[in-house]
Amino acid sequence: MKTSRNPDTIAAPVGRYVHQIEVESPSKVLFIAGQVGMRPDGSIPDDPVDQLAVALQNVLRNVEAAGMETTDLVKITTYVVTGAELDPGRRRAEMERLLGDHVPTSTLVFVAALAAPQYKVEIDGWAAR
Repeated sequence: MKTSRNPDTIAAPVGRYVHQIEVESPSKVLFIAGQVGMRPDGSIPDDPVDQLAVALQNVLRNVEAAGMETTDLVKITTYVVTGAELDPGRRRAEMERLLGDHVPTSTLVFVAALAAPQYKVEIDGWAAR
């Protein structure tokens, strides 16, 4: 069982995330390595928000491959190369499009670089069922 909470003893989330998700007695926990915005055919979009969408799709494909569902995703960390034009409105719209009503815990981190110069966004995650 998973319980999402935003404790009233701290400020409300400033974005599309929840402060905590408690997982009681999970029978399965999945740790997902950082996923970049590379499509299955090897192509990489130039636009950072498009890369974010592909990276999140890759996270969700990992969840599905493990026999789990989007609602089992409990934590994502998004890494963005400093200076990448990541429009907040478009980013939020892509998150809503791909996650629907599900809101995991989330952290956004700006970094100097990722594994290769063409990568502008990377997302890792945890899922529990």
